[in-house]
Amino acid sequence: MENLRGNTKADSGLSVRVRGLLPTLAPAERRVAEEVLRDPAGAPLATSEELARRAGVSLTTVTRFCRSLGLSNYQQLRFALAAEVSQDRSHGWAPGHGSDIGPDDPVANVVAGLLAAEVQALENTAATLDLSMIEAALDAIVIAERIDIYGVSGSGAAAQDLGRRLHLIRRPASAWVDPHDALASAALLTEGDVAIGISHSGHTRDTVEALATARERGATTVAVTNFPRSPLAVAADLPLITAAAETTFRSGALSGRQAQQFVVDLLYVGVAQRTYETSTAAIAGSSAALASRRAPRSTNRKD
Repeated sequence: MENLRGNTKADSGLSVRVRGLLPTLAPAERRVAEEVLRDPAGAPLATSEELARRAGVSLTTVTRFCRSLGLSNYQQLRFALAAEVSQDRSHGWAPGHGSDIGPDDPVANVVAGLLAAEVQALENTAATLDLSMIEAALDAIVIAERIDIYGVSGSGAAAQDLGRRLHLIRRPASAWVDPHDALASAALLTEGDVAIGISHSGHTRDTVEALATARERGATTVAVTNFPRSPLAVAADLPLITAAAETTFRSGALSGRQAQQFVVDLLYVGVAQRTYETSTAAIAGSSAALASRRAPRSTNRKD
């Protein structure tokens, strides 16, 4: 599958993909994953036998782990990890930089760590997004008779943002952050409609149930989540996977906020691009209507 940079998914963001699969891996494969994450720079230097010994598993388990990542063999795993470490070093980052913020770290270190984590999340998401899934989601949204968007808590803010922006370019979109309203609306969808569920973990029951109900009714379902084997991803026809790693004090949806918003922005811009004339006219009309609500610029300002 191609991503936004035209490479294969194995080429970048591998450590984040490993973290995304952790909750769904069998215990033995999970030990291999944890060993890879413990020392991402050293793992490419180890043979499959050495990695198996460090993780306390069989060679067969290492092979199964590679296949769970969509890789054919251990050599592909070593190559992908080495490429990722090289990319991090070209940015001046150590592997995992930004994930550990101590209580005594100066503000400068916190700024640098958060910046590195945010940029890595965006770059990894851009590198690993499946273009064919994006294209299919945009095709469905553009012709949809109704568009439902579900999300709660932090993901609810992203859902409301996408719903508002699609509405302002004349798409029939509604964002539902109340679980009961979301489920009731999902039950009314039919073939030709689109439902979008947003959840960083992909395990938020309210969002999963609404999206699953929409799919049962025949709607095309889209998921925006960080975990490719999560219940939300499984409930979606078109899973769009972000690639954000958690950092100290920023677990769950907060750690993936920028990556999640990147996908939301991508969907909005893609739809606006495909409906260029009507969208630009709608944006111009909204801007004109709001012009009188802006405070006048001061003519007496002294710089």
